[in-house]
Amino acid sequence: MLSQRLRELGWIEGRNLTLAYRWTEGRDERAAEFAAELVRLKVDVIVTNGNASANAAKRATSVIPIVFTLVGDPMGTGLVASLARPGDNVTGLSIEQADLGSKRLGVLREVIPSLRRLGILANISSPGAVLEMGKVQSAARTLDLEVVTAEIRQMEDIAPAFEPLKGRVEALYVVGDPLITANATRIQTLAMGVRLPTFFSARHFVQAGGLMSYGPNFPDLFRRAADYVDKILRGTKPGDIPVEQPTKFDLVINLTTATALGLTVPPSLLARADEVIE
Repeated sequence: MLSQRLRELGWIEGRNLTLAYRWTEGRDERAAEFAAELVRLKVDVIVTNGNASANAAKRATSVIPIVFTLVGDPMGTGLVASLARPGDNVTGLSIEQADLGSKRLGVLREVIPSLRRLGILANISSPGAVLEMGKVQSAARTLDLEVVTAEIRQMEDIAPAFEPLKGRVEALYVVGDPLITANATRIQTLAMGVRLPTFFSARHFVQAGGLMSYGPNFPDLFRRAADYVDKILRGTKPGDIPVEQPTKFDLVINLTTATALGLTVPPSLLARADEVIE
């Protein structure tokens, strides 16, 4: 979506634009390595995905403009001074995931009205994930839910993280981040192995078998990120471009997974869904 929107704005790869891609594969430690490499290449703009990559880029350069995407709480994690006037060389799009926890738990309760014990799986090496986990725990307390946390830092932690959840929780809230995204199928397979309904942050997790997701429309955010890049390449200082928040949110439900778990999704919730996977 980023490159497509850039083409629409007149930036054609191979003509007046060169794109250099780097993918951390969900391994946060690679973010610093790739950020330093892009700085050495003297690129004109760095576009990042997620908190870890955005912070790595900011540490690597105070000169090259940085446009971040899919970042939760950019002020709380120290990326920008304010949303209206980011300052420095950084701006972008916040997903404000931490503020969506209460909404997601409400939707989960519609499918599992008897829910009393909730598991939360999060990558605690991600500042944004830690912030969201805290918000979800607070929202759970207002709903009188008992919470069991499963904390991971790397791929190898995922399977062991399910051990304390077995028999102790009735549903699993998965805090999204690049490590979680890279291991979505593995996480869902483990969850189904212990018959845990899962709630994720985005559509692609539900395509991998998750029960439900509610969150910002990622393709829309990447298209909007291209608008930021366009402005910067045409001379606007990144620190003068306000950080924007999502305007489109999607509720996605996997009925095949619901059936496999013996759950009935209320017709009223299905009617509100943006997509139902069968």
